[in-house]
Amino acid sequence: MKKTFLFAVCLALIPLLWTGHAQASEATPQEVVQKVTEAAQLVAEKGEDAFAEISDKNGRFVWKDSYCFAYDMTGTIVAHPIKPNLVGKNLMGMKDIKGKMFTAEFVSIAKSASGKGWSDYWWPKPGEKQPSLKVSYIMKVPGKDFFVGAGIYDVSKEEAEKALSQ
Repeated sequence: MKKTFLFAVCLALIPLLWTGHAQASEATPQEVVQKVTEAAQLVAEKGEDAFAEISDKNGRFVWKDSYCFAYDMTGTIVAHPIKPNLVGKNLMGMKDIKGKMFTAEFVSIAKSASGKGWSDYWWPKPGEKQPSLKVSYIMKVPGKDFFVGAGIYDVSKEEAEKALSQ
């Protein structure tokens, strides 16, 4: 009887443990802001020498299901750990599947008075081909003509902003 009860309890806990594990593997808005801030500080200190570290797919700017990326203020990618083939490409005119020119919005956010903010658009998750809803936090590098970003998937801009205010 005790073994049956113990087995039933363990069986009942599996979904709870699995859900906790899945959530632990997804980046949070707080982590995104923290990593983007760290990456922007690194670029402020090291300049273009920081791009290799940001582009390192095994480095500190790739975590859980997220990663940092960097652009110059013309919309050219200067660091990207997941899609290194994009480095050196200007994406200013690129549209997502909904027609949004997301890089232009990134640049607009970076050039704004605060130099930071959230942008939502459609982009493939790492390892996938089909785009998913993604929201990225963009931050201009102080004193440089670059900005850094990182994002999370399947979350709206409003949800990300709300999570930060809690």
